[in-house]
Formats: sequence, C-alpha cells, structure tokens
Amino acid sequence: MLEKINSPEDVKRLNTEEKKQLAEEIRKYIIEIVSENGGHLASNLGVVELTIALHSIFDLPKDKIVWDVGHQTYVHKIITGRREELKTLRKLNGIAGFPKSKESDTDCFNTGHSSTSISAALGMARARDIKGEDNSVLAIIGDGALTGGMALEALNDTGWSQTRMTVILNDNEMSISKNIGGISMLLSKLRTKRTYNKSSDVAKKVILKIPGIGKPIVKIVRRMKRSIKQLIIPKMFFEDIGFRYLGPVNGHDMEELERMLKISKQLEGPVLIHVLTKKGKGYPIAEQNPDKFHATSPFTIETGESKKEKKKDYSKVLGEKLVELAKKNDKIVAITASMKDGTGLTKFAKQFPKRFFDIGIAEQHAIGVAAGMAKEGVIPVVPIYSSFYQRAYDQVIHDVAIQNLPVIMCVDRAGVVGADGETHQGTLDMSFFRLVPNLTIMAPKDFKELEAMLEFAVSLNKPVIIRYPRGGEDEKKLEKQEKLELGKAEILKEGKDLSIFAIGKMVARAMNLAEKIEKEQPDMTVEVINVRFLKPIDKETIKQSIQKTKQVITIEDGTIINGLATAVQEMILEEELQEIKVKNYAYPDKYIEHGAVEELEKIYGLDIETMKGDFENIFLNSDCKKVTK
Repeated sequence: MLEKINSPEDVKRLNTEEKKQLAEEIRKYIIEIVSENGGHLASNLGVVELTIALHSIFDLPKDKIVWDVGHQTYVHKIITGRREELKTLRKLNGIAGFPKSKESDTDCFNTGHSSTSISAALGMARARDIKGEDNSVLAIIGDGALTGGMALEALNDTGWSQTRMTVILNDNEMSISKNIGGISMLLSKLRTKRTYNKSSDVAKKVILKIPGIGKPIVKIVRRMKRSIKQLIIPKMFFEDIGFRYLGPVNGHDMEELERMLKISKQLEGPVLIHVLTKKGKGYPIAEQNPDKFHATSPFTIETGESKKEKKKDYSKVLGEKLVELAKKNDKIVAITASMKDGTGLTKFAKQFPKRFFDIGIAEQHAIGVAAGMAKEGVIPVVPIYSSFYQRAYDQVIHDVAIQNLPVIMCVDRAGVVGADGETHQGTLDMSFFRLVPNLTIMAPKDFKELEAMLEFAVSLNKPVIIRYPRGGEDEKKLEKQEKLELGKAEILKEGKDLSIFAIGKMVARAMNLAEKIEKEQPDMTVEVINVRFLKPIDKETIKQSIQKTKQVITIEDGTIINGLATAVQEMILEEELQEIKVKNYAYPDKYIEHGAVEELEKIYGLDIETMKGDFENIFLNSDCKKVTK
C-alpha cells in the first residue's frame, strides 16, 4: 500500500480498511529508517492515523497545517511525496527532520521549537481573511507544548478574535519527559470526559427500554446530569476563552478522526479538537519507553538497544558534579524546562526531590523563577539547550543580569549539534550573551574543567553562563589544569612564533593544530592559550602573547560575529597593536544546515586539515589580512 502513495490525493482515494493497512506500513517504514538514521521516533508513531486523516479531509497546500515543534512530521513527509527521500533523513544534503518550506509547498511554515504553531496559524488565518480567501488553517500542538507561555498567549488571542481556524491538541501525556503542571492536570480532567460520555450513552439506552417510565426518567437524568457533570468535568477552559471544544477523540480511530475534522470545517470561529494518542504506538518497546525513544540514535529494532556505545558526556558530568556540590550546600537547587534527562539532572531529581523543579516547556519562566530564588539567597542552576536559551533572553537581561543575581545558567548543546539542523544548532549563544552586562561567560576545555567551572560558579555570587557541547570530550587529553581565577586565561603551551587562542571544545583542536605545525615546521614554536572566559576576557595574557608572536589564530564553535574572534580583534585595535596577522575560525553569519558534526566542521573549515592548510598558505606566504588601527 505504501508504494502507491505519492501524494495526498492517493490517500483520499483509499477506503477505511486500506488506510488502516497504510498506517501499519508507515509505522514499519519509519521504524526501519529511524533505526538506521536516528531521529524522533515515538512522536511520529503516535500521529500516524491523525496525519492520514488530516490529508484525507484537507487539501494541501491550499489548506495550511502548522506543526508545533515539527519533529512529528515524518508521516506528513511520506504522504506528500517524500517517501524515498525519507531514507536520507537528517543526513547532510538529505531531508530534514522538521518542516522545511524549501522541501515542499505542503510544509507551510518552518518550525523546530515548541509552542509556536497557534500564533503562526492565527497569523495565516488573519491574512486569509484580509485577502478574502476561504482555505482552512490548522495548528497541531502537543499537550507538552501547551505549557509554553507563547501557546497560552496565542490561545487567548485566538479565542477572543473568533477567527475561523482549528487547533488540534495532540494529547499523549508526554513532551520529552512526562508532563507536569496545571495544564497537564486540566487535560487529565478533560480526558475523563471520554469515559463519562461512553458510560452515559450506555445508561441512556438501558433506561429508554423501560416501558412507560423510560423517557421521563431520561429527562430527569438529563437535568441531574448537568449538575453531576460539573463535579466530574470542570467547566471547559477552552470553551470559556472562546473555542468550540470537540472531543476527546481516540487519535488512532481513523473514522472518528475524520468525522471530527469534517465537523470542524463546518464550524465558524476557532475550534479545538482534543485528540488522545499514544506515543510510540505500534512499536511496543517505544510505547513502554516513550521518553527514551522521543529522540534516538540508531538502534536495533528487535531489542531497542542503541547501535552506538553510550559514552560519558558533558551533560552527565554536570549532573554528577551538581549532586556532589548539592550534598555539601543545601542552598543549591536545579531547574529544568521539561528536559531532566537530556540535561543530566535525573540523578539530582532522585536525590533531592524537594530541590528539583521541572517547570514544563517554559524557558522564560525557568529563568524568572531562578531569579526569584536567587534574590532570596538560593543558588539556582538552570541547564537549558543553547538554542532554547534564545527563548529566555529577555529574562536573562531583565530579571537576572540587571539585578546582578547569582543564577548559574548552564548552556548545554552549545556549538553545532548536527542532525537537527538550523533550529537546534547552538552557534549564537556566545554572541548574544556577550552583549549583556554583568554576565560571566565560561566554556570548559574538558570534563575536569566543567566540574571546576561549576564549583567556581557556585562560589562566585554573580550571574554565570557555562557553555559546553553535546557529547563527550575530544580524544586528545589535556593534562594541564590550572586553578580557575575570574577572567584569567590558561597558557597550555608556550611559543614564540604563533599564538592560537581557543575556547571550549576547540582548545583540544588548538593543541592538535600546534603539534602538527611544529612537526612540519621544526624551527617554529606555537603558543596555545585556553581563553576560558569570554567575559571578562584576559586582555593582559592575550596582549602579551600577540605582541610576542605577531601572528594570531582564534578557534571557536560559535558564530564569527561577537564571539572570541571579535573580542580578540577589538583588543588588537584598542591596544593599537600594529602589523598583526590574524586568521579566525568560527561558523559564518548564517544558519547552519543539518548533517553530522564532523561534516559541518569540514564544510566550514573548522577541521584540523583545513586549518593546517590555511597556515601553510596564509602565514608562511604572508597572505593574510592585517588588523591595524
């Protein structure tokens, strides 16, 4: 059946039984591909019937479907003519794991972060009305994403506006970790409506069969039901803010889904369809471990075991060190935005449940809460992925930095992360955090330095950024570990002919580069400096090194703008250092596509071979831009 599907029109021609068969074949196909390529598995398996039903009822690209987060669009991509391309999922130059309008006009809006779909869909619906068009607009949003403030802002505006559009709430009781909070409680109560309605229908049929008194009893019961219902099901939140609420509906019942979608097309104003799905549906191992299979590396289908050996990573190192520090200091707390496992806080949550706070997918709120705690003498540690810290930028400035509050902000997944692409690459954080007064910005060269930085931050009593990459440390071990001093760089290797300044994971690469250069140029010595602090930067150590060698290389895993490269060049100009040769290695001023980290580093010239070749062509041949006053 799957091989016959090359467009949504092919789906529309199928009968119900054929669609059920297609659903099972799609599940098998997705499991096969993700087991080889890695990707988001459980969320995609959960929306198979929903996606088929959507394409059965609506006409894309005329109708618009905005997928919140967008990691659950593999089924949609298969149906919209990208079945074969899915085999290249998340690979360099292959198909993306998220909606991309450049791939297909049926991907009407690019997404990657949560809680954005309702806003975008409302904007499209309003544009449609202004232009006098008549297409349908839908937003698909998960219950986890509904905890995000932007989603609630959009619900508020949509309900009040009475604009014709549909929100489909994909309720699987999960985001990445199990959902928490008031919205989750509300949805739990709404889910009881399904059981309540079924039992009510059965009772009604039985009572109506009683001769003579059946109908009068039903009328009495109906009046009582309105009162009883308020005890079982609270007043509908969604209806109270302006939505027509439909559901809950079984998200794996194709006929019922199509019936609800048809009804939504006929209604005026905003409609919300509450769809209940099972994350990992159809693959028992993922059903039992939906958090593990939310996003997975390649795995063995029969066992669910990863094909890659699990190694120690920066997130785990941070979590273990945090537990160690928390045992000695009862003021330390940990805050997560629904990413306990991904940021290494699982052990902390178990050992210190009263000092661990999962606030849902709400990064702005996470920093606001942390600021309030810090104001009252608590030491909050807040690990959030680099690309998600973008969402809390105003709170970092307004709530933390202006008041100079000691919040420790751990920027996980800094630098290029690879296969998730533009929306998840962490190349911008050094650039935008460097602009903020009062912040101390650090990046460790290895696991030991991360531990030292976390301990240093706890005692500093200032707002701190500690950024570190996804995965493990470089294979090259760096033995030297100088004690941390605020704003002090570490000279790893002294030299007289070339200065290499590096920060974070690129320090090990700088040492490798120095060794290769000295091996091929025996008469040269290379100085390598681990900058450690982007802010405050160690101007004196950097200046002395530049004055000595007159030749400079900077290496960082962030954008070329306003990071280490900019800081060093600013200092050269400020200090009026003359005739200095400079070569900067960083990512360009653009959004970085998906692909393996090693592939992307080679494309953008951050690999050892490119750097070594540049040294020979530029420094030895004197063909380099010169930074002067």
